[in-house]
Amino acid sequence: MAESVVRLSPRQKMINLMYIVLTAMLALNVSSDVLDGFVQVEDGLARTNATVGKRNDAIYSQLESFTEQNPEKGAPWLSKATDVRKRAASLYSLVDSLKLAIVIEADGPEGNPSEINRRDDLESAAVVMLSPGAKGGKMLHSAMDSYRDFITSLIPDSIKRASISESLSTAPFKRPGTVTPQLWEEAKFENQPVVAAVTLLTKLQNDIRYAEGEALANLLASVDAGDVRVNEINAFVIPQSRMVMRGGKYSANIVLAAVDTTARPEIFVGGKQLGNDKGLYEFVTSSTGTFDYSGYLEVTHGDGSSTRHPFSSSYTVMEPTATVSATMMNVLYAGIDNPMSISVPGVPMNAVSATMTNGTLTRKGDAWVARPAKVGENATLTVTANIDGRPQTVATTTFRVRKLPDPVAFITYAGTNGAKERYKGGRPISKTLLTSAPGIDAAIDDDMLNIDFQVLGFETVFFDQMGNAIPEVSQGAAFSQRQKDQFKRLSRGKRFYISRIRAKGPDGIERVLSPVEVIVN
Repeated sequence: MAESVVRLSPRQKMINLMYIVLTAMLALNVSSDVLDGFVQVEDGLARTNATVGKRNDAIYSQLESFTEQNPEKGAPWLSKATDVRKRAASLYSLVDSLKLAIVIEADGPEGNPSEINRRDDLESAAVVMLSPGAKGGKMLHSAMDSYRDFITSLIPDSIKRASISESLSTAPFKRPGTVTPQLWEEAKFENQPVVAAVTLLTKLQNDIRYAEGEALANLLASVDAGDVRVNEINAFVIPQSRMVMRGGKYSANIVLAAVDTTARPEIFVGGKQLGNDKGLYEFVTSSTGTFDYSGYLEVTHGDGSSTRHPFSSSYTVMEPTATVSATMMNVLYAGIDNPMSISVPGVPMNAVSATMTNGTLTRKGDAWVARPAKVGENATLTVTANIDGRPQTVATTTFRVRKLPDPVAFITYAGTNGAKERYKGGRPISKTLLTSAPGIDAAIDDDMLNIDFQVLGFETVFFDQMGNAIPEVSQGAAFSQRQKDQFKRLSRGKRFYISRIRAKGPDGIERVLSPVEVIVN
């Protein structure tokens, strides 16, 4: 909607000029002719106020009519316009009451602003507007400031805003030849004849209604300010997904490009109208395959005519599926945590759950950990997904459960940089490192598994000069004192064996490990 621009008519300009000339003449002589001139100006301003009031009523009626047709779009602006009207009416009524008070002060209780008897009375206006008891001027000053600030906040045009601010200004006024500026109310109403004061207040009412009209016109123009204008209309189908599992729900939005959300078109699919006004087309699928559908949108225009805009789309229904894999190996090992990856295509992770037989299955964020219990008994994982609010089993996968492979025994010693090193035999080791080692350890460290085992016991086998074997038994995983004494007697190039190594892993199975040949350097 185009914004209305108010221009002063030649008659209004003449009235304003007469008001200024007559006010200036008061300083010289208040003759009956001058007073009659104020009456004429007063009558002209009153007629102008009535005309501007009708214009404002018409703008407000347009906004009311639009809001009845489209409440969602028009209601916020009508609410602001109603506030403008209330504030303008309140200030207008205040000015009316001050005019009446001034005339009553001059003519008595029967005084009438339309028929002033003591038009040349110079005291009544000051009594009503400036006396400490009445304080009409201060009250009007404050009300004008509040109204001006409110109205200018609704006018985005800087030029119009400045014009309204100036017409409603209550700034101090400095008369020619004076040093100290006068208060606004003193400059306007001190030593003013009653007829001049009433005319001035009527002019003020004219400014109030002019400002009201500018604010209403701006609010009416703002109703469509955020709308987007288009020159082409097309129908679109926007599915949430073209891939749907059997038993899942197909959902799609059928929309008109650039359509006004407060005036939606009618939508027909396969000859039947949708049961909602949001363009949501959904149903539960029952069979797999690719399916097509089509329809049209019927749009009603402002002149009562309507047009149809066809559309078509397709969707694919697939069997439920899931991806279940052991991220560390193709089998599950008993007694340890086996990292797992479980997902269902098209379903968020928080809607996927899983269970497992022969052990426990635990979720850790978006990953899973399987811990089988018994070796030799298969573990079955069942994956369930919540699809459209209904739980559905999407996959069942079986894994073989095996015991952990045998670990490797080794002697742990401190390397050159202080890091722990593992001696697994088959190469020389210094006697110093050997005698400082506490015992032997065992672990699986084949780059896939890194699992420590508990060494329960072992034997060391030494050979004397006659070639006789001298076995010595350890103290659990630690070297015994007799074994350490044998280490001290070894000379360079001698060797001995660590055998009968017994170890137990996290699966609880005890096993005997391969011997370790130790060569003394």
